[in-house]
Amino acid sequence: MSGGFKSRGFKVTPGVAGGMYIGDATWPEVGEYLAEGTPALVPLGSTEQHGPHLPLSTDHVIAEGLARAAADRAEPPCICTPTVTIGVSPHHRQFHGTMSVDADAFRDYVESLSRSLADQGIDRIVYVNAHGGNVEPLREVGRRLHDDGTAYAIEWMWNESIPELVDELFAQNGPHAGPKETAMVWHLADLIRTDELAAARDGGCPDLTEVRTERHGARLFYDAIENSDNGAFGDPTDATAEKGERLFEAACGQLVELCEWLADQPWEALAPRSHVRDRDDICG
Repeated sequence: MSGGFKSRGFKVTPGVAGGMYIGDATWPEVGEYLAEGTPALVPLGSTEQHGPHLPLSTDHVIAEGLARAAADRAEPPCICTPTVTIGVSPHHRQFHGTMSVDADAFRDYVESLSRSLADQGIDRIVYVNAHGGNVEPLREVGRRLHDDGTAYAIEWMWNESIPELVDELFAQNGPHAGPKETAMVWHLADLIRTDELAAARDGGCPDLTEVRTERHGARLFYDAIENSDNGAFGDPTDATAEKGERLFEAACGQLVELCEWLADQPWEALAPRSHVRDRDDICG
């Protein structure tokens, strides 16, 4: 195990097609690149425990990898912003190194960031999300931006775009620090503690059917540690870099198609609709 991403970044070269990671660009280059309808991809993750075998950076490694690749592969290509690396993670607070921000602070920060993009003429945004705790705040931000006509901003979660493939690849999947996240990080970065994979399984919660998480329609737990002593869920020993590549390519393909659809929509189709005035308007 050694640190660092595999090479997958962008070089901004005038006149060459491809996505733009704006952190590496100059302001004149960004100005020349932006065109009406260009979507912006905002990768968001977390810095939180992912069992004894995965780094705290797991979620934002996945989000950034997907966002950069999809921005480059989409036609027309997209803007990719720097990554939001700390999210809403209070349910992992008992584990060392976990960092979290309150949902309200996260929501306000992402909204402010999105409005700064809108100020530069970007009216469609995809939140490339890899952390479950971010989902609801991101959807609320999208609602706020849509209601006042600022931008069409939508939350996208990678594993929700390819549920059939996830089920096909892993016999004992898990929602957190399980084989799907292990495989994705294995593909993207040399950060897996392979000697801890069995310990992650045996000291965690490999089989979700063995724990009672709901009763009479009520969720019974608040924190991950209530169901997993080491924070892992599922069987990460079933992960491989090859499976991670299949997951990555499939999810990236879904994100590319979403970006291309979004770029193709006229603003009128995305903007908030006016209030229905009377029944004749509805029935024609």
